[in-house]
Amino acid sequence: MNTLPLPLDGITVVAVEQAVAAPFATRQLADLGARVIKVERPDGGDFARGYDTAARGLASHFVWCNRGKESLAVDLKDARGLAVVRELVAGADVFVQNLAQGAAARLGLDAATLCAAHPRLVAVDISGYGAVGPYAHKRAYDMLVQCEAGLVSVTGTAEQPVKAGIPAADIAAAMYAFSGVLAALLRRASTGRGGPVEVSMLDALAEWMGHPLHQGTHGSAPPARTGLAHSVIAPYDAYATADGEQVLLSVQNDREWRRLAEQVVGRPELADDPDFATNAARTANRERTDEAVGRALAGLTGREALAALDAAGIACARLNTVADVAAHPQLAARDRWREVGTPVGPLRALLLPITLPGSEEARMGAVPALGEHTDVLLRALGMTDEQTSALRRDGVIV
Repeated sequence: MNTLPLPLDGITVVAVEQAVAAPFATRQLADLGARVIKVERPDGGDFARGYDTAARGLASHFVWCNRGKESLAVDLKDARGLAVVRELVAGADVFVQNLAQGAAARLGLDAATLCAAHPRLVAVDISGYGAVGPYAHKRAYDMLVQCEAGLVSVTGTAEQPVKAGIPAADIAAAMYAFSGVLAALLRRASTGRGGPVEVSMLDALAEWMGHPLHQGTHGSAPPARTGLAHSVIAPYDAYATADGEQVLLSVQNDREWRRLAEQVVGRPELADDPDFATNAARTANRERTDEAVGRALAGLTGREALAALDAAGIACARLNTVADVAAHPQLAARDRWREVGTPVGPLRALLLPITLPGSEEARMGAVPALGEHTDVLLRALGMTDEQTSALRRDGVIV
């Protein structure tokens, strides 16, 4: 059987992007076969390049979000540089930008302007808070949006709210931009027209607030912060084992509680005790429930506890470190790691989570150096070596 091509083969994306939200969205498109041209400032490029040096001298955020792209370093404040990008957009299928609010419109690179000029173009505006409203022009970074969306209010312990350990607002916006592009391309296939796509970080993360938002909106108190415990299910928490590991378990119904009480806790009478027999009772008596479960697991090693829970059919997991995840046996067994080229040599990276059996494997191209593809791209637009040399001399390109 012939292998199917990647679904976005032949699609060209131009992205004026920085930080995480837009770059992570366009990286998904690149992984699925699109050609992604990343437009960066000549004076340092995407500022995420400078976040840290943790990836063998490169910034970890940048390596994560920018594989498989071509880097064009051009000054958009110079009319000649802006003209280059406009010419690239004219031949593209998708344009994505997440500049500060109003900046794209001043350059004529906002979705509405571009789609009016190029009806088949799918153009995406990613912002912090949207184009209108009292927050439209506020600076919007991930942690700030986590706070505005209420995520921090439901994350952490009773005493201390905490932000998520990953850029949740950026990722949420990225994934809605990614899916918005796919939806718009599908519509274009039947109508011939692309159109604007708008995504805001606040809208995206507010949607991800899900059940806490519904609880608070419809008259109930929002869930309390409970650390690793679940706010309305017990037992559903992490418990220390004899060797210092933390093992999480989740009991989803009273049948599972019976198995846990009989086979792991060693106290079968708790299955019928009215203080523990139902989830409502266990939640009301959470401290006593956790004490019973914790005492049982404290006498076992982490490995023994997981084996006992698995044998009883109780959902469980280790509280892994980042190093544990990098060596996770399930990821290894499913062959999820690849090597990606970078300016400092190959680095390990995970495959795109979307698997398409019968198709080519996700295209995990190299992470580009700043301006690595500038000359090739300008030459493809018909620019001579003399013209590119003049632009470089004037600091318009690198």
